[in-house]
Amino acid sequence: MFRFNVEQKRFSIGGVEVGGEPGKRPVCLIGTIFYAKEKLHLDEDKGDFERGEAERLISLQEEFSDKTGNPCMLDVVGSTAEALVRHVEFAASVTDMPLLVDGTTADVRIEAVKRLSQLGLGKPLVYNSLTPDLKAEELDALKLSGIDAAVILTFSSKAFTSKGRVEAAKKTLEMIGDVVKRPLVDTAVLDIPTLGSASRAIMEVKDELGLPAGCGAHNAVETWRGLKSKMGLQARDAAMASASVVAACFGADFILYGPIEHAPKVFPAVAMVDAALGYLSFEDGARPKPPHPLFKIA
Repeated sequence: MFRFNVEQKRFSIGGVEVGGEPGKRPVCLIGTIFYAKEKLHLDEDKGDFERGEAERLISLQEEFSDKTGNPCMLDVVGSTAEALVRHVEFAASVTDMPLLVDGTTADVRIEAVKRLSQLGLGKPLVYNSLTPDLKAEELDALKLSGIDAAVILTFSSKAFTSKGRVEAAKKTLEMIGDVVKRPLVDTAVLDIPTLGSASRAIMEVKDELGLPAGCGAHNAVETWRGLKSKMGLQARDAAMASASVVAACFGADFILYGPIEHAPKVFPAVAMVDAALGYLSFEDGARPKPPHPLFKIA
């Protein structure tokens, strides 16, 4: 089904494989925790939160990863460096999955990465994210920390098209040089229309660069103003799962599917796509192997 002009690269991050041929490998699903105004927060700036509920949500994602065969990572958000460090420390203490260090600003991420490097967590970390407008201080912080995996976000005022997103990725990759050895290209979903451009860009990134590519598909739903008023509350869950399915059908290697509590809705939907593509890959001579969703979800 998928034919690319260059060899597809696969990166192992904390034992989680990302990248490769769609159908042969399952999509890596990434849930977000500690996002703004999440009910977990007791003090969002200081990083105080309901630890029991946070651990339950992390376990919930792990449960559905095991049920479906889709590998997972955790996108850990913080609005301040203090909060982000505390959130990452906690997550590292309760799970072995790779953690995305996702500060709301570059300055927050820079300071958090510096502090985390001093703690020596011994857990796989992914910097989220670097853009064409990255700061030199971000690369310095990554060098200091030893973190060599990062999300490359193709967000740019000039990247309106799928081709523009590919060019934004190339520009950022040129800027970072060999500081980031395991780049994951996020093709930047902003709203419903850009879900199409971003999904097409996934295929184009893989075709031209061979790098793992995906997107934050949930942004299409988060910015859908008329969803509740025109469609009703019941439409949100279907839309959330459908957005990730769109990206999966375009060959996404990873999908940031939004709030982690949506794992029970998104994992089965994406696993179904993986199973269908996995079976189709037999026609091309491929041999998906367990725990691929093809062997897990029936």
